[in-house]
Amino acid sequence: MFNKVLIANRGEIAVRVLRACKELGIQTVAVHSTADADAMHVRLADESVCIGPPPARESYLNIPQILAACEITGAEAVHPGYGFLSENARFADILAAHKLTFIGPKADHIRTMGDKIEAKRTAVRLGLPIVPGSNGGVEDVADARRKAGEIGYPVLIKAAAGGGGRGMKVAESADRLEEAFNTARAEARAAFGDGTVYLEKYLAHPRHIEFQVFGDGRGAAIHLGERDCSLQRRHQKIWEESPSPALAPGQREEMGNLVAKAMAELGYSGAGTIEFLFEDGKFYFIEMNTRLQVEHPVTEALTGLDLVVEQIRVAAGEGLSVRQSDVKFSGHAIECRINAEDPATFTPSPGRITYYHPPGGLGVRIDSSAYQGYRIPPYYDSLIGKLIVHGRTREECLARLKRALGEFVVDGISTTIPLFQKLVDEPDIISGNYNIHWLERRLASW
Repeated sequence: MFNKVLIANRGEIAVRVLRACKELGIQTVAVHSTADADAMHVRLADESVCIGPPPARESYLNIPQILAACEITGAEAVHPGYGFLSENARFADILAAHKLTFIGPKADHIRTMGDKIEAKRTAVRLGLPIVPGSNGGVEDVADARRKAGEIGYPVLIKAAAGGGGRGMKVAESADRLEEAFNTARAEARAAFGDGTVYLEKYLAHPRHIEFQVFGDGRGAAIHLGERDCSLQRRHQKIWEESPSPALAPGQREEMGNLVAKAMAELGYSGAGTIEFLFEDGKFYFIEMNTRLQVEHPVTEALTGLDLVVEQIRVAAGEGLSVRQSDVKFSGHAIECRINAEDPATFTPSPGRITYYHPPGGLGVRIDSSAYQGYRIPPYYDSLIGKLIVHGRTREECLARLKRALGEFVVDGISTTIPLFQKLVDEPDIISGNYNIHWLERRLASW
């Protein structure tokens, strides 16, 4: 096991990783920008190193500074959290070249799954069902027209190196294709430095369902069930739950076993999430995230497993602490992402938190780095924290969530708590009858 781990991230995920390290008896190093000097992860860590000014490219994405922090503190391993450098294969390679352990998958697997075209090819090879689409990148509008005609409209144009909904456009018909294609390619080039795009069949009313997987890097892998992440705004998840209201137990077991088998064949190491669209009883692979997900606490609530501890164990060469037969699922869990945003316009709301009172009680968990007097900086994402509730049934879970939201007080800034207070009373949410388009259509009617 490691003696000292550097956490190359900030906010609630840095605190989450720090807690796991402390429970394992591992010394922690926090890195931070000048804007985060008073952040919770800096206060809780055994050591801290300032790695640059507020802009992420000069601090949290500054690989030389992170390497210097490892050398100064004697850290043996780096946990990247999510975002920033968590899916940067070059970073993993550089750490290995400096005899430092990257707490995550192999760099080759990050590369493969980070390229969405290659990820689809790999999924096909591993026996995972995919959305009908082009076999690779689309060269120009003429090529796009040919392939869209084969696939059938509407089609989705997606950036090969994309994420977060950027470089993604829908062409409902042939006369809309050229504009959507050019816009998607321009967005992809601006956001990722790569204008390569590909086509997929656009599904009209799918759910977004993902499976949590873990590999030991030695040819064994397990799954930890699914999470339903269908409540989204601009392709960004805001509410995640498990088990999915849309799945039957047989479907869950079949897909779980399929993804675990695929990861074993791949020789995958550590945590990963395989994401699918689910429509009319069928799954379609869309991508794999080779990192810890924001919504991992949902899985932890159902299984009782500490996913960060499992990541660290695998990276240290100790393997997984459980086999598939050991994994048991209990009850229902929901996570709400509480952001520093106006609940109606979603405009960011940085500033000082003048009063902070998180909810508590049975089955309620808060993953946050916020505290009274903390100033939310304007330089990073607006996530304040995550509210996770667990109950014996979905009905109990929803009742507990409603109670917890009523207790949650964050003054001084705007938050999305009122949005979730509306959602928890929506008949479609209560019945579980929603898809990836539901939230944006509902928001437009409020």
